[in-house]
Amino acid sequence: MRLIIRNNAAEGSLWAAHYIASKINEKAARTSEPFVLGLCTGSTPIETYAELIRMVRDGEVSFKNVISFNMDEYVGLPESHPESYHSFMHRYLFDHIDEPAENIHILNGNAADTEAECAAYEAAIEKAGGFDLFLGGVGEDGHIAFNEPFSSLSSRTRVVTLTRDTREVNSRFFDNDYEKVPKQALTVGVATVLGSREVVILAFGSKKARAVRDAVEGPVSHYCTLSGLQNHEFGTIVCDELSVGELKVNSYRYFKAVEEAER
Repeated sequence: MRLIIRNNAAEGSLWAAHYIASKINEKAARTSEPFVLGLCTGSTPIETYAELIRMVRDGEVSFKNVISFNMDEYVGLPESHPESYHSFMHRYLFDHIDEPAENIHILNGNAADTEAECAAYEAAIEKAGGFDLFLGGVGEDGHIAFNEPFSSLSSRTRVVTLTRDTREVNSRFFDNDYEKVPKQALTVGVATVLGSREVVILAFGSKKARAVRDAVEGPVSHYCTLSGLQNHEFGTIVCDELSVGELKVNSYRYFKAVEEAER
């Protein structure tokens, strides 16, 4: 695991966008195989997506040979609902880049058989060759995707029941009404994410400081599903100064020194 520590969320978002673009371009330079990219939703990646849109517009990267899979979707929320993750992704990324529509994959939270939908999603990821890179965020309690605390670290795409804490946090997108937030979601599993060749997690702001501390300095535990990243060969958490505020001083110094040495 490595930490990229930037002064603020804007700088961290730019780093992530440029890193993703560099990986897409690197693969395009050596093979015609598509780049398989995992994507997340929520307020955290919006600035990263905005920079990727700019880079596509300015010809610095292309998504024409990118296949993407989103990490989750609410159960029972119409795709046309402004807070569905289908709507979010099109609003903040897909409607502004050159990725072919047939290459975009988002879980169907309105499927007649949600378990079959999850199994088919896993099969589609495998058929695509697995993730080259998965971009994710982290919850305040250390969860990745909708893998709430105590989710199995070997979990795969499945139906989950959302905790009250998660629904209350997400209520800001639903008129601050906890009852409007769906009770269930479809989500890729912890093992689905960690099976990626690279994982990049965005963690910005003081509210994410405990999650970063537990994931980096704590034990690998289903209590903090992000902690599974400790066992990943190429796992990166992109932070700002606020989100590393609970790390030990020597941990902070170590990651800053590593980054300086790599420049």
